[in-house]
Order: sequence, then C-alpha cells, then structure tokens
Amino acid sequence: MFVKHITNEISAYCHGELNADEVRLFNEHIMACSKCRSEFEQIKLGVKLAEQLPHVQTPEKFWKELERKLESAQSRSSWTTRMYFNSWQTRSAAAAALVVVSALGLWLVLSGQRSINQGSFWQVETIDGAPRIGSTSVRNKGQLGVGQWLETDGASRAQINVASIGQVQIDANTRVRLLETQPTEHRLELARGKMSARIWAPPRLFFVDTPSAVAADLGCAYTLEVDDAGASLLRVTAGWVALELKDRESMVPSGAACATRPGVGPGTPYFEDAASEFRQALTTIDFGGDPSNSNAIDALLKNARIRDTLTLWHLLERINVEERTKVYDKMAAFVPPPEGVTRDGILKLDPTMLDRWRDALEPTWWSSDYVTPKKVADTYGQIKNGIDRRVNKLK
Repeated sequence: MFVKHITNEISAYCHGELNADEVRLFNEHIMACSKCRSEFEQIKLGVKLAEQLPHVQTPEKFWKELERKLESAQSRSSWTTRMYFNSWQTRSAAAAALVVVSALGLWLVLSGQRSINQGSFWQVETIDGAPRIGSTSVRNKGQLGVGQWLETDGASRAQINVASIGQVQIDANTRVRLLETQPTEHRLELARGKMSARIWAPPRLFFVDTPSAVAADLGCAYTLEVDDAGASLLRVTAGWVALELKDRESMVPSGAACATRPGVGPGTPYFEDAASEFRQALTTIDFGGDPSNSNAIDALLKNARIRDTLTLWHLLERINVEERTKVYDKMAAFVPPPEGVTRDGILKLDPTMLDRWRDALEPTWWSSDYVTPKKVADTYGQIKNGIDRRVNKLK
C-alpha cells in the first residue's frame, strides 16, 4: 500500500478511517512526497472549514408545513402519480423533503463529529508514581479526554500516546491539558513543567500551546519547558519546530533552542553549541527591551560562526535598518547571497530573496554527520526506486 501517490487515501486519513498500520504508512509517505503533502494540506483545510459550519435549529413551523404539503399531495395523487412524481405538489413535497433530509443529514454528521470530538481521548500510561487526571489517580493506564488536565507531582511521570502520530512524555511537576484531537489537528496545552515529544506525522498536525507561544510540530522530536512565570524554552533534537505568536515566528532545527517570554513571544533560535557571549548578547536583543541594541548586536556578530547564520537570518526582520546592515555584511562574509539576491533587496526584507538566501545558508547549519532533510529525501528516493525496479521485474 502507498507505493505510489496516496491522494486517494487523504480523505480517509482526514476522517480517521485508516487503521494504525495504514496511518503509519500514510505519514511516512506524506513526509517524503511534496506532491501528496500539498494536496493533503488543501484537503485538511477543507475538512477544517466544514467542521466550522454552524448548527442551525430547524423552525417547528417548517415541519408542520412539510407534513401538510405531504398529506395534501398524497390525497390528490394516484398511485402511479406518486410513484413517478408526476404532480407539481408531489415534486414540491419531495424537493422539500430532500432539503430537509440533506439538512438533517448534515446536522447529524456535524453533531456526531462534535460528539466524537468531545468524547475523544488519548491513552495515558504511568511511568512513575501516580499522575492525576482531574482528581483521579492513574495507577497504570488511563484516558485523557478533551478538556481534562493531566498533572504530575515531584514523584510521578507519565506518557501520553498522541492518537496514532506520536508520544509525549510528561516529567515531574508538570500540568498539561488536552485541547483538541482530530485527524486534522491535535493540540495540547502545557501550563507548567516539562514535556518531551516524538512525532511521526505530516507537518502541522500536532501543536502545543504555552503561555507565551505555540509550538507547531514539523515532524520531529523535542523538549519544551514552561516555568511558573509562563516563560518557555524549546530544545529540538530531531527535525524542525516552529514557535509562533501572532505574526512572529521562529523556525528551530535540530540542535537548536529558542526561548519565549510572555508579552514578547518567541525569541531568536540559536544553536546550543554557540559561544556563551553570543547567547548572552542574544538574550539582551530578544528580551532586553530594544532588539536593535547596538552594543548587543556588535557582541553577537563578534562571536558569530558560520553556523550561527541561523540566528542572524532570523534577526534581519527584527532589527532596524542600521543594525540590519551590520548583520547583512557579517552573513555575506560567511555565505555570499546567491544569484538574484541583492543587498538592497535583503535590507528591504524582500520575502523571496530572504527565502532564497536561507536555502543557500541552510547547509552550513548542519554538522557533517547530521542527517539533513535533503539526505532523508535522497535516501528515500533511492529506496523507492529500488523497490519500484523489483516490483516491475515481478510483473
């Protein structure tokens, strides 16, 4: 299954109609196939829009009028007329009935979907101690329903199975709540404490809300901590995570981290092996009240390596033109902009040029032994071609 494109299976996936093995194969294919991933995003959007259709109560007088027309049509029509819908009255009644049945069917589907969503849950397994779901202790296994809180104390830990797309480990002294679980979106709230997620699903299916940002999974593994003040720290160990708040976004790759603060949102991502002076200067820029702090930016640039262009690229949009010029010059000394990307365009924050330069910079962000997205795609292509050749030989 899923040797070729899976566009015919997308609707079934979005409505939760595939079994566990089919879901796993679907997710693996989506992550490697841009064509199917693009169609999946479009269908997922359509499903989410349909889920937002309002629930409208049918007026009581409508049913009485419909009954009157049906009785009137029946009394005036012969058996043959009723069978072949040859009278205006019967056609009108049938049309009205069809509208009602369609509306009722839509109402039942949406009501059923809401009922299913409200009754949905994730499986919880105890690792240590006795975590609580609401006021109930979980000694072995439990179910976390939509809207329910899972809490651990200093002596307890738990694991959550995120539908069929991954797992989340909940550390001690942590409080989380299940906000939503649907084929098109799974969402958790981390109020305080620490969690570790491993997700094997198409991008932007799993989200974690914190007091100062939203973590959007892009197919990855990561840890996320929230302190009592609502500040958080994201550390990515595989893949990518997007930290978002309104129009501010930080793309955090494997090996990198990113802090957030209430009222500010995501800071700027940085690699954890960056110099301590670099990280201290970045904290001042992100959360010191002045992103264009000249002294802090000078200290940052002084201690920047070629790999730190991840941080510098994000900063371009967050500082004033004067400081942006300094950052541009430092980046261009490491990796000159590709053809078609100009200094003036970058300083004016042309989005197409920014994206093209990021693509040129990205290979410098990985160590030689890191499995880059391109390596994954190339390996998948080689394996797929080998399988296709074997299948063709067997035909």
